[in-house]
Amino acid sequence: MIRENSKGKGVWFSQNSLWITTRINNRIRNGEPRSTLCFCFLFFAFLSGQRRCRVNRRNLGALVTGSILSGSAWADSQLNLTQGVTEISRQVYDLHMLVLYICTAIGIVVFAAMFWSMAFHRHSKGVKPATFHESTKVEMLWTAIPILILISMAVPATSTLIDMENNDDADITVQITGSQWKWHYKYFDQDIEFYSVLSTPREQYENLDGSSAAKGEHYLLEVDKPLVIPVNKKVRFLITSDDVIHSWWIPAFAVKQDANPGFINEAWTKVDEPGIYRGQCAELCGKDHGFMPIVVDVRSEADYALWLKEQEMLIAQAAAAEKASLSAEASMDELMQLGEQLYIANCAACHQINGAGLPPAFPALKDSPIALGDVNAHIDIVYNGKAGTGMQGYGKQFSLKEIAAVVTYERNAWGNNTGDAVQASQVNAVAGDVSADSEPVKAAAEATPAAPVAEEPAAEEDLNKVYSMDELMAMGEQVYNTSCVACHQPTGLGLPPAFPALKGGAITTGDKAGHIDMVLNGSAKNPAMQAFKAQLTKTQIAAVVTYERNAWGNNTGDLVQPADIDAASAK
Repeated sequence: MIRENSKGKGVWFSQNSLWITTRINNRIRNGEPRSTLCFCFLFFAFLSGQRRCRVNRRNLGALVTGSILSGSAWADSQLNLTQGVTEISRQVYDLHMLVLYICTAIGIVVFAAMFWSMAFHRHSKGVKPATFHESTKVEMLWTAIPILILISMAVPATSTLIDMENNDDADITVQITGSQWKWHYKYFDQDIEFYSVLSTPREQYENLDGSSAAKGEHYLLEVDKPLVIPVNKKVRFLITSDDVIHSWWIPAFAVKQDANPGFINEAWTKVDEPGIYRGQCAELCGKDHGFMPIVVDVRSEADYALWLKEQEMLIAQAAAAEKASLSAEASMDELMQLGEQLYIANCAACHQINGAGLPPAFPALKDSPIALGDVNAHIDIVYNGKAGTGMQGYGKQFSLKEIAAVVTYERNAWGNNTGDAVQASQVNAVAGDVSADSEPVKAAAEATPAAPVAEEPAAEEDLNKVYSMDELMAMGEQVYNTSCVACHQPTGLGLPPAFPALKGGAITTGDKAGHIDMVLNGSAKNPAMQAFKAQLTKTQIAAVVTYERNAWGNNTGDLVQPADIDAASAK
């Protein structure tokens, strides 16, 4: 498109500048500001390399002002923080801008002085440098000015941090529990709780049928059930986790709080404007970390009150449907269809679409003992989960009929073909009669609170017991698959740099004492590595350290006993 003229005297583009301008504008509108700058840089570099370049100034001016400096072209590309929709988010934005202005002013002064000195005091002008060696006044000045600058930033920063931590006088309290890979919301002042799961169809991001499905407007940022809160009300969040570390993050609220297993972190918000606000899990939490969006629906007080009434009706309807399902008998086709939908949405991430799983963390269901064996045991593991593994219970998330459907599907898909059609009544019997109208549930609801019963103390751990390598490896593998595999992976290869590899790693093949200390107390250099001394017994820590030092070809031969962990804990 840029070509030499007939006389070979230069390069011209007067007839083609429209094409160039269009290309640049298209890049900007398509969200490619970086590639646009590269395109322009290379284009002008090419022109500057032509010694006989004749450029029409009018076209050049149109190119620059119409493309690079076009405000409308850059409108969709946000380069700054969002101001958000809460008082805290605006304070954070103002603090950010204050620091930016201060840094910009410092940069202007420093570079202006530098360039002025280079221009007017250079050696070629015969200027000679001053001969003084020190100045008390100057030293006091350049010490006092930075102190004042730091104070001017520290005062508003401290005020903002104090406001962010002030959870007093909340109107609503919501418990947020992260788990792989969904959020569970529980309203403390209402009998409302539900799971919020990614609703983007799997074919959009996995292309299961081999085609490239069109992406939706809110691709990977949409859920089946958003968190609903009222406008202009202070909402306190109690944030925790069921398994690994997650992080609940809504940029428009200026809220980002880690969800740590065994701990509760607090945050709060008071939103000024109704609307839909989206966020994501901001802590790498395993293979489907990118499929854990957050959606908050902020409604007017009247609409929020209406939503509460709707939830009460839905809960009553669900209870009635649950009761009806106990006496109904669903067909195999109905159960298989519903079960497939539930499996793809909730189980396929771990056990895979084809039921082959990701052993050893997520075992195969195809031709597996659990799917081909005792049906009641299968129901129990889906309803209650399995302690010591990544298998969580779905009793709170699914209805009895839904659990019956997914168990039926798993027992008859992928060639399992057991012929079992599990009914809701069978699930209810295995779960211990949990239907809404059952006598145990009604009795529990009507009973007055009983006096607390003291729990029997746990059996004391035998720290002097010496285990064999086989015992430690078997126990360590179980602990690893429960507590470590989400970050460091079944193969021990990790997810560097956040979660380093343990296979051939310096920590697992190096000093044994350092390895024990890392598992006991975590890592100060890498906060993602949490301490396990409060979560695991000393025997379990001994086992998992032994496993990590001898699995995946590490083969150090080290046996770590509970007494070793006890000694390390006492230091």
